Amino acid sequence: MVDGEVVVIRDMTAGYGRKAVLRGLSARLPRSGVTAVVGPNGSGKSTLLGVLAGTVRPSRGGIERAPAGRPGYVVQRDAVSDALPITVRDTVAMGRWASRGLWRRLSAHDWSTVDDCMARLGVSELAERQLSALSGGQRQRVLLAQALAQEPGLLVLDEPATGLDPDARRHIAAVLDREKGRGVTVVHATHDLAMAMGADHCLLLRAGRLAAEGPPRDVLAPQAS
Repeated sequence: MVDGEVVVIRDMTAGYGRKAVLRGLSARLPRSGVTAVVGPNGSGKSTLLGVLAGTVRPSRGGIERAPAGRPGYVVQRDAVSDALPITVRDTVAMGRWASRGLWRRLSAHDWSTVDDCMARLGVSELAERQLSALSGGQRQRVLLAQALAQEPGLLVLDEPATGLDPDARRHIAAVLDREKGRGVTVVHATHDLAMAMGADHCLLLRAGRLAAEGPPRDVLAPQAS
């Protein structure tokens, strides 16, 4: 690939306070492709996602040639409190606040984008349901719709298939593949081997460093055997 076809992470160190979690990490992620980030707990997957999403600031190095626009970040669904009294439609609408601001009313175009994203994720019929009343798979699709409502060039997801049944995992994987077809660069952390094998590219992290990078069939061959 030429550099215009990749997102380049160059010699990046990042962490929290004085604690470095990622150290000297360099990688090249395909644009308009799906990259799976794998590795044991504590290897730095969530920190890498935070850097890509803009919520963690590197202490050295960083990202070059990142996709234009604000990243869409899908957190793990259990990070959203069940006590939050909010409907599905309003949850997805929160994705428009990034561009409109908290105090500006959403426009007709904004609400059209919200409805389109709900339709793409198959949650339109849940629009007036409370987020807390949904199943795990339904909630994950709503949070993904919220991220897509930001119309991101880069979509970052933290363990999107964890705890979901096989049908829900396949649904999420199909949505990510469709977004890739729309030109979105997708990066997701996962412990799900089948989902990682379905990606275009794979990063294997160990102890905050890049242990391997390349096609999933090559990077994950020892884990798959």
